[in-house]
Amino acid sequence: MTSYQARIARAAHLSTQIPSSAPLLAFYSELARFQQPIFEDLRLEGGTDPRGLVRYFRDLIALVSRRGTELLAGFAAQHLQTPEAQTDVLRSAWEGAELLDPAARFYARVLLQPFAEYLASRGGIATPETTAACPFCNARPVSGVLRGEGDGGKRWLLCSICSTEWPFRRVLCPGCGEEDKDKLPIYLAAEFPAARVDACDTCHTYIKSIDLTKDGHAIPLVDEIATVALNLWAEDHDYVKLETNLLGM
Repeated sequence: MTSYQARIARAAHLSTQIPSSAPLLAFYSELARFQQPIFEDLRLEGGTDPRGLVRYFRDLIALVSRRGTELLAGFAAQHLQTPEAQTDVLRSAWEGAELLDPAARFYARVLLQPFAEYLASRGGIATPETTAACPFCNARPVSGVLRGEGDGGKRWLLCSICSTEWPFRRVLCPGCGEEDKDKLPIYLAAEFPAARVDACDTCHTYIKSIDLTKDGHAIPLVDEIATVALNLWAEDHDYVKLETNLLGM
């Protein structure tokens, strides 16, 4: 797992390289700065109950009111004003329930990400190469990661919640299990040499992958957000993202 400081630094760097993504990266940096002390608190306290995250809601709502969208701020004003409502959102998300409102999902994920990362950091995790869900928390992957290995490269998946990485076959759709390489097209864009779209023509989902053999400084969690233009291209071509990132994209 990369440190929060490394993520913040990477976001600042990418803001200069991809100016169109600078506003998104600035908001992400604010969220990462907010998450960092939560992770440190959990590491010191050894907390394992997601209900303990309720104490951070007030500051998160204030941050979003200053730097987030009116939609997110308005949702908090209407639906997240009591500890009971906040607890319910956290519990639903942690237990794997599909939160229908993307705003509820956003607030839950901002708080659950450092919580889940802390839990995942405490011990070893078995990583079979055919599971499409995170072997630790069962969440879906937000990105693929390509690393050099031998004469080729190895593919990993990155969890959208706890940031666990696990190996995954290169010619296999994490959405439906399609194995026919002719139905698994890869799309590249010259302006993002280290990023690509891994699509599936069977289930019409896609996941972006970050190729560390092309940019060893990339941090997939951050680079995935910075390359939002690839999301727009994929969705214009009728692909649906397998799992959204922290910003809901």
